[in-house]
Amino acid sequence: MTRLTTSRTPLATAQALALAAAALVAVLAGAAACGRARPVLRVYTWSDYIKPALVARFERERGCRVVMDTFESNEAMYAKLKAGASGYDLLTPSSYMVSLMHAQGMLRPLDRARLPNLVHVDPEWLALAVDRAMDHSVPYMLVVSGIAYLEGRVADVVPSWRMFGREDLCGRVTMFNDMRETIGAALKTLGYSINSIRAAELAEAETLLLEWKKNLAKYDNEQYKIGLASGEFLLVHAWNGDVFQVRRERPEVRFFVPEEGTIISCDDLVVPADAREPELAHAFIDFLHDPAVAAENTEFIWYLCPNKDSYPLLPAAIRDDPGIFLSPELRAKSEMIADIGAANALYIAVWDRLKSSR
Repeated sequence: MTRLTTSRTPLATAQALALAAAALVAVLAGAAACGRARPVLRVYTWSDYIKPALVARFERERGCRVVMDTFESNEAMYAKLKAGASGYDLLTPSSYMVSLMHAQGMLRPLDRARLPNLVHVDPEWLALAVDRAMDHSVPYMLVVSGIAYLEGRVADVVPSWRMFGREDLCGRVTMFNDMRETIGAALKTLGYSINSIRAAELAEAETLLLEWKKNLAKYDNEQYKIGLASGEFLLVHAWNGDVFQVRRERPEVRFFVPEEGTIISCDDLVVPADAREPELAHAFIDFLHDPAVAAENTEFIWYLCPNKDSYPLLPAAIRDDPGIFLSPELRAKSEMIADIGAANALYIAVWDRLKSSR
């Protein structure tokens, strides 16, 4: 700070100080006004599901704050919203849950004029979407379920869901704490659709899951990543992106998509009907589908954003990974979870019996 010299007259000094004081008041008033006006985008999503640096960049560009809350399953998210939780501006449920929420009037229609980057969405994946017109949802990330294990600690690996029946791994195995994913894995093993509504097929799946449960340490969607990295768990039911994140710390972690086929989930970007900042939510959706942003996000979380113009921007390690870009054969055997309506009660009954069994 420069000291005022004695050559300045008292009047000049007073004027200078008055101007400085006025400028400081203006700055502080402006800062306070900006603080009051700064909008907040509230996002309810899965954990570790967007690169923090991209969130910070969006905040800078839009002059806003982004607040994240996380959920562990679609059902938990849905139950919280139905119980009265409000104030969220953007959600990332899986497509089957999007169907249910849309049918119940829980989602706001999207304004396509505010979403120019939707031209980059991969038409191959869009053809499988529940909302192909993207009227109320936009594909965000593709999630592939499979099995991860520690190479060198698990012998005689066969690329099959039946690895969960290996008695030599008893107590070192986990499966998802997710009704549709876990029952779906058993259905696939038996050659049935993951969306089966046949009671006999679900009964067979329940019997198989009861056998597998004897080997499990627990049902879990989150801690399996830590357990795999530490070596506490040797073989886990896993989502591909989670595994590739763990591999950064534990290079011997391996992942395969079972030969029977698997569950491919598409998590979508949706705006709740009671969103407080729908315009900001639209801006964030469009930001996430900028090809460069989509590629950077995929490289960070290792889930594939179905944005066709982002693919050439991805590193070869991702483009060539069969756990991210599935082979045509495995893709043909795999399915997306569908909303099965009233038949969901059959799954709930199986799940409740399975979780309560000893």
